Amino acid sequence: MRQTGKFIFAFGTLLFIALLAYTSACKREPVYIGYIDPNPIDTTGGPGDTTIITPPPPVTHPCDPDSVYFTQQILPILTSNCAMSGCHNAASHEEGVILDNYTNTRNTGKINLGSPSNSKLYRVLNQTNERMPPAPMAALPLDQRALILKWIQQGALNLTCDADCDTTNVTFTTSVMPIITLKCKGCHSGTNPSGNIALTNYTQVKATVTSGTLMGSILHQAGYVAMPQPIGSAQLPDCDISKLQIWIAAGAPNN
Repeated sequence: MRQTGKFIFAFGTLLFIALLAYTSACKREPVYIGYIDPNPIDTTGGPGDTTIITPPPPVTHPCDPDSVYFTQQILPILTSNCAMSGCHNAASHEEGVILDNYTNTRNTGKINLGSPSNSKLYRVLNQTNERMPPAPMAALPLDQRALILKWIQQGALNLTCDADCDTTNVTFTTSVMPIITLKCKGCHSGTNPSGNIALTNYTQVKATVTSGTLMGSILHQAGYVAMPQPIGSAQLPDCDISKLQIWIAAGAPNN
C-alpha cells in the first residue's frame, strides 16, 4: 500500500513538471476581440492625415455663372477680411456694422441699391484714407471688390445654389490657392498676419501642411485654432476640404 502511494506521488510530480514544460514552450497567438482595421486613418491632424471626405451629392440646383451667391462668394470675403474681433463681428460691431451673415450685412452695411457704387460696404474698399480692411491688412483684390459691387448691382440678394465639385484634377494653382485666397488670405497676409501665419504663396501654405496646422484648423480638431474665423463659424464646405486633402495626399506638390 505504501509503495502504491509513492508511485502515485511520483507519477503526479512527473506529470506536473511535464505540463509546466509544455506551457512554457507553447507560443500562443494574441487573441483579438472585434474588428482590427488593417489600414487605420490618422485623425490627429498631423501631416499624415490624408482622410478623403466624400464630395457632396450630385448637383441638383446648379449655380448660374452670371449670378453672385452671397454664402458661397461674398460671405467668405467678408468673414476673412471684415468680420473679426475689433472690427465688424457681432461683438465689436465697429460703427454699428456687422458683416458675419446675410441679414446683418444687409441691415448694417448701408447698401444703396439705387446707386450700388455709393454703398458704404463697397465705397470703403476703395478709399485711400480709412480704407477697409485697414492697414496693415492688404486691400481687397480688384476682382473681389468687383464681385461685391456686382452682388449689390444684382439686388444684394441671398441666392443659393449647389456648387459643382470637380476633384478630378486637383492642383495647387487651380484648386488649393483659390480656396486659400478667398477664405483664409484676408487674415493671413500683410505685415501682421493672424497668428503670425501668412498664407500668400506656396512655401507658406506648404509649411502649414508639414506642421499639421492647416488641416488641424480647417477640420476644427482639438489643439488647433478653428478656421475660418470668427469663432463659431462652420467648417469649409466638404468640397473644399476634399480638394485640400486630395492635394495633401498627393504630397502637396507645387503644381
